[in-house]
Amino acid sequence: MRSFWILCLFVLAFVVVMPVAAQQETCPVQPGSQAPVWKVGIGRAIITPEKSVWLAGYGSKRAPDGKLHELWMKALAFEDQHGHRAVLVTSDFQGVPKIMSDRVFAQVKAKHQLERTQVMITFSHNHCGPRLGDDLVDYYPVDAEQVELVEAYTTQMVHKMVRMIGDALQDLAPAKLAMGSGSTTFAVNRRENRESEVPKLLAEGTALKGPVDHTVPVLTVVRLDGQLVAVLFGYACHPTTLSFRTWCGDYPGFAQLEIEREHPGVTALFVNTCGGDQNPLPRRTVELCQQYGHMLAEAVEEVLKKEALQVVSVGLRTSFEILPLDYVKVASRTDLRSALESNNVILGRWAERMLKKLDAGEEFPAAYPYPVHAWQLGSEMLVVGMGAETVVDYALRFKKEFGSGTWVCGYADDMIAYIPSRRVWEEGGYEGGARLYEYGRPAFRWAGTIEDRISEVVHRLVKQVRD
Repeated sequence: MRSFWILCLFVLAFVVVMPVAAQQETCPVQPGSQAPVWKVGIGRAIITPEKSVWLAGYGSKRAPDGKLHELWMKALAFEDQHGHRAVLVTSDFQGVPKIMSDRVFAQVKAKHQLERTQVMITFSHNHCGPRLGDDLVDYYPVDAEQVELVEAYTTQMVHKMVRMIGDALQDLAPAKLAMGSGSTTFAVNRRENRESEVPKLLAEGTALKGPVDHTVPVLTVVRLDGQLVAVLFGYACHPTTLSFRTWCGDYPGFAQLEIEREHPGVTALFVNTCGGDQNPLPRRTVELCQQYGHMLAEAVEEVLKKEALQVVSVGLRTSFEILPLDYVKVASRTDLRSALESNNVILGRWAERMLKKLDAGEEFPAAYPYPVHAWQLGSEMLVVGMGAETVVDYALRFKKEFGSGTWVCGYADDMIAYIPSRRVWEEGGYEGGARLYEYGRPAFRWAGTIEDRISEVVHRLVKQVRD
C-alpha cells in the first residue's frame, strides 16, 4: 500500500510539473537572457558665433545682423553588441574644410580612440551659417581682422566638436533603431529650370524638368522604455532659401525645430543627401523658408506615424578610403597670369594667391584627396558618405545599385567643390564646368572620369562592409 501512495505522488508531481517545463522549453527568451540591442548616444552644442564672423557663401561681405534661431551641431554615437562604434556629426555649417575636419579627426583619435573610418562629419551647407577655416578662401574680400576672427572661431569649433563627440559616447545607452521613408517636393533641379519661371510653372501645374530626389529618409532612436529620443532625417536640396545676413539654419533648421517642438526631449538631426544641383524654389523670403521647413517636418511626421517601421538589426561595420580625385590639369603660371587680367574678382584673388605659391616653390598636386565612407547598420541600412557638393545623380545611382535602405550623403568631411556626375560634367555649366578656382583648388576642372572613380571606391567599400 505504501508503494502505491508513493507511485501516486510521483505521477501527480509529473502531471503538475510537465506543463511548466514544456512552457519554459518553448519560451524564446530564457530568464536572465536578452536579445542584442544597440547602444546609442546623443550630443549637441550651439555653434552660433558670438563675434562678427561673416556669413558663408554668396561671395560677398556679410557681417551678421542678428539671428532667427540658434545654429547647432549634433552627434549620434552608435555601438553594436561587439563594441564596434561609429559617430555621425550633423551641423548647420555651410562647409567644414579639410583643415578643420583633419584636426577633429586627430583629436578624436587621441581622446576617444576612434579611427577615421568611425567618424563622419556632415554639414547641411546652410548659407546663413558662419565661415570656417579656408573654405572658399578666395570668395571674400577679407581683411586681417576677419581672418583672425575666422581662425579663432574655427579653433573653438574644433574643440567644441571633439567635446560633443565625447558627450555622445558618454551618453551611450541601450536603444532600438528603425527606419522609414517619406517624401516632399520643394527641391527643384536648378540646372533644368529657370528660377524666375518656376512660380509660374508650379501655378500652371506644369511638370518641372531634370532629375530630383524627393525622398526623405528617416531613422528613429527609441530607448527600451519606448521613449523616442532622436530622429535623423535627410533631403537632397541646397539650404539657400535665404540670402540675408541673419543667423539661421534655413529650411533644415526650421524642420529640426518643428520636430523637436512636437516631440519634447527629442533631438532632430539633418543630413543633406545629394543636393548639389537642387534648389528650394521659389525662395528669398523667411515665409518660404519656414514653409519648406514645415513641409520637410511633415514628411518626417508621416513616417513617425507609421505603425511598422523597418527595424534595423544590431551590427555595425565601417569602411573608409581617400580617393585621389584627378584634375583635367593643374593651373600653369601662364593660366594664372591670364586670370589676373580678368574682371572676375574671385578669379583674380585666386590667381594672385596661386602665383605666390608658385613663387615660393610649391608644386600643385594633380589630384585632391577625396573622402568616401560606407557604413552598414545591421543588414537593413547602408550609409554612403562622400565629400563636398555631390549632384543628385550619385544618390539615384547608388540607391538603385545597392537597394532599399541605402542613404547616400554628400557634404561629408570636407567642403571641396561641386562633384559632378559624368552627365553633368559633359553638360558643363556651374556644377560641372571650369569653376574649381572658386573653391581654392589649383585647377579649373575635374577630370571627366571622376564618377567612375568614385563609384569604383564606393563599390569596394560596400563590399567590405557587407561581406
